[in-house]
Amino acid sequence: MKNLFLLIATVSTSLLFSQDIKIPLDTMVVTNHAININGQNLSYQAIAGTQPIWNEKGEPTATLFYTYYRKSNSEKEKRPIIFSFNGGPGSASAWMHIAYTGPVILNMDDEGYPVQPYGVKDNPNSILDVADIVFIDPVNTGYSRMVEDKDGKLPDRKSFFGINADIRYLAEWMNTFVTRNNRWESPKYLIGESYGGPRVMGLSRELQNSQWMYLNGVILVSPADYKIYSTDQPIYSALNLPYFTAAAWYQKALSPALQQKDLLDILPEVEAYTIDKVMPAIAKGGFISEAERNEVAEKMSLYSGLDKAAIIDHNLNVPTNFFWKELRRDDGYTIGRLDSRYLGIDKMTAGDRPDYNAELTSWLHSFTPAINYYIREELKFKTDIKYNMFGDVHPWDRQNDNTRDGLRQAMAQNPFLKVLVQSGYYDGATTYFAAKYTVGQMDPSGRMKDRVSFKGYRSGHMMYLRKEDLKLATDDIRQFIKDSDSKGKPAKY
Repeated sequence: MKNLFLLIATVSTSLLFSQDIKIPLDTMVVTNHAININGQNLSYQAIAGTQPIWNEKGEPTATLFYTYYRKSNSEKEKRPIIFSFNGGPGSASAWMHIAYTGPVILNMDDEGYPVQPYGVKDNPNSILDVADIVFIDPVNTGYSRMVEDKDGKLPDRKSFFGINADIRYLAEWMNTFVTRNNRWESPKYLIGESYGGPRVMGLSRELQNSQWMYLNGVILVSPADYKIYSTDQPIYSALNLPYFTAAAWYQKALSPALQQKDLLDILPEVEAYTIDKVMPAIAKGGFISEAERNEVAEKMSLYSGLDKAAIIDHNLNVPTNFFWKELRRDDGYTIGRLDSRYLGIDKMTAGDRPDYNAELTSWLHSFTPAINYYIREELKFKTDIKYNMFGDVHPWDRQNDNTRDGLRQAMAQNPFLKVLVQSGYYDGATTYFAAKYTVGQMDPSGRMKDRVSFKGYRSGHMMYLRKEDLKLATDDIRQFIKDSDSKGKPAKY
């Protein structure tokens, strides 16, 4: 009898857990919370849910997971709302969700390094006091997934995985969200980090031209501009020099004369030298004179902490991979790609690139356990689907990238639209000076430059991980929202 009971119990348990793993197509879970932001108590609702994407036949092709935070007891129709995207492409929205603008942040030290036990705590700097926030996971990231049709087939991947496909379906999804949640009257903002930069640049025009949805602001956090990456090499390579200076200054690898100066006193002269001297020198290629080659290499060495000989060996075109390996080579360390404050240890000191990204492995220590715990246990959204910090979105179609000009056109068509750029000086992947270059090229006439602001921070790609910069950066967003309020003025030039 005992054995029979064990058999029945085993079969019952097997049946209980042998279900198909699928995310609900259209659902939500609502929880209520309270927080103290900037000394003021605030009650809010958190809505964790999924909302479908449909094809032209009205059939669901995917469902996106989102988390929507809204202040309780407020006139939500008139309150600003921010739609938040991370990048990759293929990255979930977890990064800014639980480390920057949302109501909780990671358990980390003041400089952004992981501590145990992993988890989250209240974010006293959240921007929820001035705006409601929606964190969106694109297809195959987070819990978002493609949906099979009635024949069990998944949709064409090209419908989602490319610069323009991504923009189109996300704009459609946002239209549905705004309509369902009665947010058409709300001042609307987009924030995008890294690849999220070109995503929201493109969305600004797509929303206006295809969804008739106009924005008050676009916030670019450490934006990646693929126009730069695919442009002429002299431009792409030269733009790295100011970042080299910042990283070397932090690592105390500059000459004593420069090291004793404050970073912000050094960077303007390096930026000017980059545009005036380094770009033309690299553009000359083999036709550069030996005198000019040596002069530029000498100055680049001074500004980067690298040996002059190494710079000449690279024909003045120093790869970032080499810089990360070389700068602290004599000490036995590499430096981080996304945040060059971080150190790594390679198998060999020889080589021209680090074995791994020291900063990313450090961050994943904290983010992965925290987002999985937080969504399940505090937001009460439970599923057996894996939360993809990074999802399968490749091959990614990079053709016809007009996102930079898309933002320019959106601004030209909409006098209310303003742009804020936020970058960390120690970011070696999407460098701060490349971000400055991007917004300069976006509006080459300079007629809209008074509607674009740039803020730099003494940290890396995710500058908000550093406690001091989290406070500065969120305050900068608050001020940006205040400054982009139309104050009842008509939209005209």
